Amino acid sequence: MADTADQKKTDHRRRARFLTPPAWWPLPVLALLGLAAGGAYGVLKAPEYAATSYVVAVPDDTTEPATALGFSQAYARIATSSSTLAYAQPRAGLSARKLRSHVRAETSPESPMIAITGTSKRPAQAADIANAVADALSLSSNQAAKNTGVQLLLFSQAVAPTEPASPSARVSGAVGLCAGGLLGGLWMLARPRRRPEAAAAPAADAPAEEYASLPAQGEHSETKEKESVR
Repeated sequence: MADTADQKKTDHRRRARFLTPPAWWPLPVLALLGLAAGGAYGVLKAPEYAATSYVVAVPDDTTEPATALGFSQAYARIATSSSTLAYAQPRAGLSARKLRSHVRAETSPESPMIAITGTSKRPAQAADIANAVADALSLSSNQAAKNTGVQLLLFSQAVAPTEPASPSARVSGAVGLCAGGLLGGLWMLARPRRRPEAAAAPAADAPAEEYASLPAQGEHSETKEKESVR
């Protein structure tokens, strides 16, 4: 009977060990989920195109180049203002509210050039947005050129792009795979550690004879007293 009970316990432990998933299971699962989500996003999302036009701040004969550099930084900040977009919206074919979310202006602290980028789901419209805002910014800034000593000139017009700027399904899938793997690794690091069952099993199955052979606490103290008297 004892052998049968021990055999049942052993089988139960083996079955539980077989059915328990490994500790690293979140890593591949979350990585595959991230891959699927990123690939689906790249396939379902419509491609977005970007076109960029460039304007440069040019000082007049009485203005230092450093002044033109400072004004280029200021004009880059007002490129997406309501007044500039109001001039640009007829040519861009969008309202000022929608136009603000489809254009951005960037500049460098070492160059008086402003890059104006328009984005759209249609290549031709992306170029129209960038050129419309560049022309509007040049027009509004040149009205104050007599007072500032700096005017904006169109350096390069935007052309319709041939390839989308948004990531492809392959790229978005790779990003999702990396993000899922990262989340899986963080989950493994943050999860609480489980006590291994193998460490607790010998203590539970220890025979009672081992404990019976140990001296009681009272007997142990009496033995120490007798040895001290001797």
